[in-house]
Amino acid sequence: MSLADGLVLGGYLLGILLLGVYFSGRTHSTDDYFVGGRNYQGWVIGLSLVGTSISSVTFLAYPADAYKTAWLRYLPNLMLPLAIYFAARYFLPVFRRGNTVTAYEFLEARFGPSVRVYGAATFIIAQLVRVSTILYLISLLLFEISGLDPVWCIVLAGIFVAVYTVAGGIEAVIWTDVIQTLVLLLGGIACLWVIVDLLPGGLGQVLSTATEHGKLGFSEWQNGELEPVSWDISLLNKTGTMMLVLGLVNWLTEYSSNQNTVQRYCAAKSESEARRGMWVCALSSLPIWAFYMFLGTALYVFYLQFPVAEAAEMLDGSRKAEQILPFFILNELPPGLIGLVLAAALAAAMSSLDSSINAISAVSVVDIYRRHMNTDAAERHYLMVARAIAVGVSCLMIGGAIAFYFADTKTLQDALTILVALLGGGMLSLYLFGFFSRRGNARHAWLGIGVTMLFTGWVILARNGWFFSADDMPFDLYYTAIIGNLLMFVVLWLASRRTPLRTQS
Repeated sequence: MSLADGLVLGGYLLGILLLGVYFSGRTHSTDDYFVGGRNYQGWVIGLSLVGTSISSVTFLAYPADAYKTAWLRYLPNLMLPLAIYFAARYFLPVFRRGNTVTAYEFLEARFGPSVRVYGAATFIIAQLVRVSTILYLISLLLFEISGLDPVWCIVLAGIFVAVYTVAGGIEAVIWTDVIQTLVLLLGGIACLWVIVDLLPGGLGQVLSTATEHGKLGFSEWQNGELEPVSWDISLLNKTGTMMLVLGLVNWLTEYSSNQNTVQRYCAAKSESEARRGMWVCALSSLPIWAFYMFLGTALYVFYLQFPVAEAAEMLDGSRKAEQILPFFILNELPPGLIGLVLAAALAAAMSSLDSSINAISAVSVVDIYRRHMNTDAAERHYLMVARAIAVGVSCLMIGGAIAFYFADTKTLQDALTILVALLGGGMLSLYLFGFFSRRGNARHAWLGIGVTMLFTGWVILARNGWFFSADDMPFDLYYTAIIGNLLMFVVLWLASRRTPLRTQS
């Protein structure tokens, strides 16, 4: 990197670190550490939610997916506004009652303490997988920049995020997420501007070539070429309709049972500000996701015009497609812009990592430690435990990212979608049943959980070649979450039919 790049990147990192130090002096209780005094405006909550949901998956995996295939995996995102409308109307008022801190307090009120622990444990496991994936992705870029061993890139990035997150709590998380969202957008715009400037036909060439090659459609890579998906209702193939259904299930799960999201509900100044934040998130996230998919399409056109061996290898699968944007950044961007785009790449990762570290700490303390292990300690003790757990989570995140580095995976967007589906475990149906039915108790909930876990375990074993090949599965693995939630709801409904109605839902 040039001196200008180093100054831009160094200034960004120093600013983020100083924010963490500043907010550490304002944190005196777990309420400060987890919900920041419950006094945030809607626009701040909204941009923070954007930063949490838009990670290095957006910065690296979305362009990689569009570069290698087309826009099929953007389809699930189109269901976000519908999910937010539903969540704002039915989920939000429930979570705003009282002084709720976590999403899983509702499960105890509805089904009992054991189900609350299950929900908390499920979240912790899923988030550890997520943060490990994100940290691994950003290590690819850091490796390209510095030439350091990728394992060292993982360790150094993980430690940096841990320092300001552990110190500053949710206030550091929210405000750094706002800054990181803006930096992320600026970095992406810089990349697209350079591509358009270098191509002889500019933006028109991107649009015409991409249209001619079918890169802007909802297509799947089959038999060496892009095939438009059908719009049938089928569990066997990735159809457009089923991808929309999958998106609705995933986003409703996100806004009903994901602590990263519910924690923002609880940190808002009022219910109306929380609702405003949800819509700010939706109206910002959709164009940003589309922009980064389009950036991948533009990279395809660029390397069609200016072919190089490395880009061709990323297209045919000889190299990981997630390296395409880092490769472009380091080989095509002028001095100064490289520093800005690298800052954007780090922002993409850190805005998700810091949120998840703090959320896992909140769930561990509020739902498990304070509720079941040490119920009557001083507030200072719980704050100390919260920070200690955040340190432990950071260590596990670094270890998980190293494991991802040595794993043999396909494109990370595919792998992440499947992992989320496998770890979902029917949580959406558990919450929906709790919200809208006055029947059922802990015994019925555990029966539904047991059936869903057996199903999920069977899918995992089959995916790894047990019983029969994953290619012989009676449904596409993308739809594991849909089937799991259907099983959970059916079991809960059947099991609870003979129980009396609860007086209060």
